[in-house]
Amino acid sequence: MSDYVKDLIAEVKAKNPAQPEFHQAVQEVAESLAIVFERHPEYRTAKILERIIEPERVITFRVPWVDDQGEVQINRGYRIEMNSAIGPYKGGLRFHPSVTLGILKFLAFEQVFKNSLTTLPMGGGKGGSDFDPKGKSDLKIMRFCQAFMSELFRHIGADTDVPAGDIGVGGREIGYLFGQYKKLRNEFTGVLTGKGLNWGGSLIRPEATGYGSVYFASEMLSTKGKNLQGKMCLVSGSGNVAQYTVEKINELGGKVVTLSDSNGYIYDEKGIDKQKIAFVMDLKNVRRGRMQEYVDKFKGTVYTPVDPKLDYNPLWNHKADCAFPSATQNEINGKDAQNLVKNGVNVVSEGANMPTTLEGVRVFLDAKILYGPGKAANAGGVATSGLEMTQNSMRLNWTREEVDTRLRMIMHSIHTSCVQMADRFGTPGNYVNGANIAGFLKVADAMMDQGVV
Repeated sequence: MSDYVKDLIAEVKAKNPAQPEFHQAVQEVAESLAIVFERHPEYRTAKILERIIEPERVITFRVPWVDDQGEVQINRGYRIEMNSAIGPYKGGLRFHPSVTLGILKFLAFEQVFKNSLTTLPMGGGKGGSDFDPKGKSDLKIMRFCQAFMSELFRHIGADTDVPAGDIGVGGREIGYLFGQYKKLRNEFTGVLTGKGLNWGGSLIRPEATGYGSVYFASEMLSTKGKNLQGKMCLVSGSGNVAQYTVEKINELGGKVVTLSDSNGYIYDEKGIDKQKIAFVMDLKNVRRGRMQEYVDKFKGTVYTPVDPKLDYNPLWNHKADCAFPSATQNEINGKDAQNLVKNGVNVVSEGANMPTTLEGVRVFLDAKILYGPGKAANAGGVATSGLEMTQNSMRLNWTREEVDTRLRMIMHSIHTSCVQMADRFGTPGNYVNGANIAGFLKVADAMMDQGVV
């Protein structure tokens, strides 16, 4: 690590205490960019990375609302507007008890590079609340969303900041948020993405992150003359990303044997086929149940509850060819990464944001497996959000086939950019360096053009 990078990381930690995820995200990017700064000292002189690290705007606000029992509840809301050098801020809203300023800053920082990689004109942002929608009635969730948007609406707009969904924010929540925005602003604009198909949404948007991570894995495999046909795959999570990851793997001839939620994971040796993933979609999207119910429905499967005493996740300790972490940040630690490599996994494509710790990333890079970091592999979701923005601006809807074709083209383009930049800067096959460098250069050049603002 260069002295410049060491000093930069030390300064970030000093200025942003108690934000370990943000420190981690910055360190991963800064280490990759050390070789860029050696060749292009003008970026250091202009302090481009320091300016990207510091959000352009941090908005925090209280969200008071009334629950079904008439009691007043208070949550905290956030919007991090990180960087707008190449377009309006773009990034999801997360409703989860774990949401903190540090979590959202890491997500917004990652989003800057991810959005840059998509080739679309989008800056980076992220937001959300410590509100937990799990187990709450539709009425409670509607009241909260309306209260949340009653403050957020003054900070966003179709040409300023366009939020989307994330953990805890699906089609239901986007609907309530959009309805309140429309009422307050008296306008129907594409200010949120992930909307319903009959009021401005895009086909393929729900599927896009999962499909995109599988397309990226296919692109990586193609560099070795291989594909997903017959590959055994481990998938974590059971939400939107995981569901459509399974669906696309099945379409391409692979076999998925795991899914999980916050309580535990299931292992289905026979494979999670079309019928079984349809059950999971109903369980999670409609009935909002737990994955443990899967073993009651499909005999011969094994459910393993979470054991907080373990220093590894047993989901990642099965024989397989490919892994698709699709749950949340830091779900693969160093030991998990070692288990994956030991058990034959040679492709990792991240559907979640930063699901691998720095130690785990080093294990994958040292083993020289095909490792697609989240900012590249899961960029299909925000890319399709960008396509939804385009359709909204044009007041038309593309067909499913057209959106899927564009998504495939974008994932191919992202993969090509990663490979080319890794080669150009002397680290062939290193998708982490390739993604970070490709994402950085587009934003950095725009910032250089626009002056110190």
